[in-house]
Formats: sequence, structure tokens, C-alpha cells
Amino acid sequence: MDELWQNSIDRLESRREAVLAAGGAERIAKQHASGKLTARERMEALFDDGTFVELNDQITSRCSDFGMDKKKKPGDGVVTGYGYIHGRVAFASSQDFTVGGGSLGEAQAMKICRAMDKAMEMKAPFISINDSGGARIEEGIDSLTLQALSLRSL
Repeated sequence: MDELWQNSIDRLESRREAVLAAGGAERIAKQHASGKLTARERMEALFDDGTFVELNDQITSRCSDFGMDKKKKPGDGVVTGYGYIHGRVAFASSQDFTVGGGSLGEAQAMKICRAMDKAMEMKAPFISINDSGGARIEEGIDSLTLQALSLRSL
């Protein structure tokens, strides 16, 4: 049984490493060369040291049209979570341009909406850092549906 648990833990750690790698070293270097931080670096700068907790980091797009099934990345191009800013709890999202140009797809919109919903439940501020090429056209209207529903609830 220990081997089964270890295999599960190893798979989870491997998936977490893929999430942290974002779009890969080359795209991260390009982001830095253009004078921009990565999504996670922006979150670390925004929140008080050591308080940021990432949410839904393993989510990927379910779209398989137009070859999108070969382009899936864990996290789907947005980092969402919560932490403290000057000692006050806050929620945030930060689009990751290194993953698909930070384009907004269905899974990304769902992650952002979940974080917004949690912020509303906690009566905490929500901050959105946009670094995106726009809607993910391969996903069509699905890329905007959840975002529109969330905005209606405000």
C-alpha cells in the first residue's frame, strides 16, 4: 500500500511542478525581458510575505477542438487565490501571459469566478490583474459564459 501512496504523491508533485513551470522557461524569460512579472510573481508581490494560497491550480481546459487538447496546461493561464494585504484578507486573479497569451477560456473564467464568489462570501476585496491577449477564440462563446454570469451577480 505504501508504494501506491508514494506513486500518487509522486504524480501530484509532478503535476504541481508543471503548474509552477507555467509556459516554460523560454516564455518566462521573454516575459521578464519585456519588463513584466509572471502571474505568480505578481501575486507574491501583491500579498504579504508567505500568505498567498493558490486555488484550483490543477484545472485545465476541457476544449479539444482545433487541436486545443494538445495545448492544455495545468492552471489554464490564470493564478487565483487569497492571502493578506497589509493584514487584511483579499482574493485575486492574475492572468499568465506565458500560458496561451493569458487568453480567457472557459476553465480560466471558472477559476476567476470561483475566486470572485469566495471574495463575495467573505466580504473581502477582489483584485484582478489582467495580462491577456483576450478571449480564447478556439473555445468560442464558452470562453465568456461564466464571466458574464459572474458579472450579472454583482
